[in-house]
Amino acid sequence: MSGAAAPIEAHQVGARWTAMRMLGGYGAAASLSLYLLVKVVWVAASLFGRTPSTFTDGDWIVLNAVTVGMSVVGVVLGLALAQPWGRRVPAAPLVFVAWVGAGFLVPMIPYMLVSAVLGADGGGGGGSGGSGGGDTVPAWEMVFITIGFAGMALGLALALPVYLRERWPAAFLGRVGDRLTVRIGRSHLRALYILTAALALLWTSWAAGGTLGLEPAHRHMMDTNGRLLVGNSALWAVIGAAAIRAIAKGRPRTPLWIPMALAFISSGSLFAWAAWKLPWALVRPGGYTAPEYPAVSVLQYGLSIAAGIVMLAALLKVVRSRDGESGAVLQQGAVARR
Repeated sequence: MSGAAAPIEAHQVGARWTAMRMLGGYGAAASLSLYLLVKVVWVAASLFGRTPSTFTDGDWIVLNAVTVGMSVVGVVLGLALAQPWGRRVPAAPLVFVAWVGAGFLVPMIPYMLVSAVLGADGGGGGGSGGSGGGDTVPAWEMVFITIGFAGMALGLALALPVYLRERWPAAFLGRVGDRLTVRIGRSHLRALYILTAALALLWTSWAAGGTLGLEPAHRHMMDTNGRLLVGNSALWAVIGAAAIRAIAKGRPRTPLWIPMALAFISSGSLFAWAAWKLPWALVRPGGYTAPEYPAVSVLQYGLSIAAGIVMLAALLKVVRSRDGESGAVLQQGAVARR
């Protein structure tokens, strides 16, 4: 590293950045409220026996009740990012919810754009069980669901980095490779590289049309949409590992907030989607099927959860080392001025 260590001041980001945080937070909350409305309607319809043919009443109600709860948490998160009281929320629960929420949605932005251009069909991901009780979702519900996902994703992408920068400036100010030391051990980096490389190679092979680990009877499920999804997952796994490597190696000398934000989103994506899909792979409710063998599903999701946790641990090491050293530098400066 070059240059002497300098104190990091926790000044505000400026009126324009604050306005963007508020716009993103309120937009995220408002957008996800539409998705929440659809899910509440589905639960209410299920109580009157209007359930998709592929699910039992109990499975469908539990599934949608879980997503209702997740949506409520997401709406509260958006408001916390936008309003002053959000700065007083305890760090651990807020960071965890933001990590999972951003991991679910922000990485889907490239996928949604490419999917729209290619006209890839989402298939059965949300196309069953509308409020009418059939297996086709009414148009208004699909519009609300799409706006909910896309709006929440874009809102988090705008608001969350600004919020994190305001609350933990030492971890975001400056450039890669300057100011303060970043401590990430070699064994930690090696474990991260192995995990992300294994996942990226598997997902890239599927995106390219490979069949390793896919059940012959279900390979047709890995259609254009499926290949886009796994390709997007591989891309974000590589982005996250590259971001951590850049921070650890001190190059390239980009603004520090860029690799910090990318690694935060990537690690959340690796953890959140795998933690959501793993129970499905184990329980398989409503006749759920997947293109890969059950053992491959469990293995890939287990590796993905581990990779997300290892990547987040590396980020926390960065935050703690920079916070600690910046505090020491500030104290030394205060003593020198006396």
